Amino acid sequence: MDKIFKEGIKKGLISFNEDKTRINYLIQGKSDNFKDPEEKVRAQIFLELILTYKYPTKRIELEVVVPRRTPNDFADIVVFSDDLKKSPLIVVECKKQEISEAEFVQAIEQGFGNANSLSAEYLWVTTGLKSKYFNVKDFPSMERVTNLIASIPRFGQSKLAKAKFYKGGKDENGNDAFDLETVKQSDLTRIFQQAHDALWAGGKRNPSEAFDELDKLIFCKIWDERKHRKPGQPYDFQEFTGEDPEYLLKRIKAIYEEGRRKDPEVFKEPIRLSANELKTIVGYLAPVNLHDTDLDSKGRAFETFMGSFFRGDFGQYFTPREVVDFIIKSLPITNESFVLDTSCGSGGFLLYALDKVRRRADEMAEEGYFKKGSIEHKDYWHKFAEKRLFGIEISESIARTAKMNMIIHDDGHTNVVACDGLAPADYRHPKPGETKEEIEEREKYNRRTIQGITGNHDFKYNHFDFIVTNPPFGSAIKLAEQAYLKNYGLGIKDISWIDQKIKNTHLSSPRDSQSTEVLFLEQCHNFLKEGGYLSIVIPDGILTNSSQQYIRDWIEEKYRIVSVVSLPQTAFSANGAGVKSSVLFLKKYSQKQSEKVRAIKRRIQDRLWERNEYSGEYRRLAKEKSDKTKNYEGLDSYLPEEVDWDELDKKALNDLRRTEEYKTWKSDISTYYKEQTEELKERLHEEYLSSFGSELANYQIFMAIAEDIGYDATGRKTKTNELKQIGNELTSFIESIENKEEDFFV
Repeated sequence: MDKIFKEGIKKGLISFNEDKTRINYLIQGKSDNFKDPEEKVRAQIFLELILTYKYPTKRIELEVVVPRRTPNDFADIVVFSDDLKKSPLIVVECKKQEISEAEFVQAIEQGFGNANSLSAEYLWVTTGLKSKYFNVKDFPSMERVTNLIASIPRFGQSKLAKAKFYKGGKDENGNDAFDLETVKQSDLTRIFQQAHDALWAGGKRNPSEAFDELDKLIFCKIWDERKHRKPGQPYDFQEFTGEDPEYLLKRIKAIYEEGRRKDPEVFKEPIRLSANELKTIVGYLAPVNLHDTDLDSKGRAFETFMGSFFRGDFGQYFTPREVVDFIIKSLPITNESFVLDTSCGSGGFLLYALDKVRRRADEMAEEGYFKKGSIEHKDYWHKFAEKRLFGIEISESIARTAKMNMIIHDDGHTNVVACDGLAPADYRHPKPGETKEEIEEREKYNRRTIQGITGNHDFKYNHFDFIVTNPPFGSAIKLAEQAYLKNYGLGIKDISWIDQKIKNTHLSSPRDSQSTEVLFLEQCHNFLKEGGYLSIVIPDGILTNSSQQYIRDWIEEKYRIVSVVSLPQTAFSANGAGVKSSVLFLKKYSQKQSEKVRAIKRRIQDRLWERNEYSGEYRRLAKEKSDKTKNYEGLDSYLPEEVDWDELDKKALNDLRRTEEYKTWKSDISTYYKEQTEELKERLHEEYLSSFGSELANYQIFMAIAEDIGYDATGRKTKTNELKQIGNELTSFIESIENKEEDFFV
């Protein structure tokens, strides 16, 4: 239960029945249904009036009949200026947290009706998450702008305060005021959602525009909290008493521009809200202390809101935090590591990597390496966030959201770029021998990329210690659309080594298209330094489909396979994707190691092909097929009558070749020898795999199947998360690799 309710019970102001379905206002002698969400808000405000604003309980009444209202209406709470309760001072109108902005405006009108009828001096309209305060007595009955006040006065306060929220909880004269408050995850999620819905306004602007504008104001809010101010100075991100909305808009825009000057890559567009729209959103965000709200709570709140929005608007599939947590915890990432996500989405992997380093900083503070909160403590994780944490996201909107996600988590946004993660890292610069078309494609790409890989010298190949990523599945890069496809080894048509032997050729040509997840395997290899680790979520088809054997061959030449962890079919169902997937952990070979693997492969291939049972058998089958076709062997059995082959002239032979019987005979021969050849290839390939495995791939691989990973297909939590135990064992296994201990399973 919230702190204020516990204090109310302790002070004898309220009590609850056993199952907490009813609340008793002990001094007022009233009881009501606490399951009603509106009653929960009223109870909260009732206690705030007494415990925070210090009004005497004997001057507070609940459900006061409003005169001259037809039908009879009741004011939720009335605070009187006298003990006899004859002179209403404050009328409070309470609404449940979930109401829309339009309903909140209606509540203001209802509150004014009650306040005017009761001749009250002040009006407080609230949902518990958002409040508006008005001076009723000194303004015309229809005024709703110039009579807005920062807060109702505290008990005994004769002068209205300029602002409600002051650093340190005291105003410039030393009087009691309010500081910003930390909030629960659930409340912060509602605040984000309701603020977004107010901007969206049921279709007044599209959801993505509303999301962008809300992002800008969250950025302003965080920036305002970070500003240096003395105790007793008001925060700028709030409404001041009697302030014209245009002045508020001007002040918030000034905060925004100051932040943009120092951090120009987060937002490139100005705030596009009207003064009244901005005032509405400030009302939601102003009371919250985003800086001091628990890191996990504000992160989860933003991700929950963001996840529901993006799934609805963009169809993006975000990696569940259980999978992200497992991957990051399994890898030996430190504050000295360079970490990259090549398709970072909302930044989940980057956030968990940052959190891992931050937690290590806290542990080191506890161990006495430095004091918590010291410059050394902050530098330990902040320099990692600023200099060593990188992300690429093709969608500019989502990249901007990832930056905001990182800012809300206290930093790490500097090196998140909006760019095609599959574009070559040095795509800006011309190459010797470029064709006119290639130059145009490169320049077109550079014009399209405002800021990205091409503009950041740290995005370079052979640079990163760890790459953690969940690339997009199912889409394809087409050569006709992206000329860089032909620069990928996996963008070239595969000719198996057996076909190369048979055809005595190594010629190849670019594919028309290749799936993104396959290309990301190669791009990650480009970015990794030798000995670096890649952890990537991939569809199981890459591991199992016979048509994708060439990808597995490529992987075993480029990487040491560390681990394969199979995820359940439902791993991504709650996020809208149902592809069966696994997490693949790979360690990049050095160029020398890769060449050694290829040399061993060639040696095995040559040795096997020299054996008569393979090459000789293939030649025998080819000759036998040729002889049968040349001599028309067996064709007689397909024809309706016997043919005198000695008497058959050229015209008759040509006529025979056009018959359906001849075509069927030839097709049957081709099918038979194709099957025989394929069977021969299969035997040869199986022996090749066996020989290769015994000669090279004799290292240990950590294999695991996770059936329950902490949530079901709908996203509901389950009691067991097998990834935690698997992750602990995998961490030890990777440590054994790094320590050159190759007997982990012995």
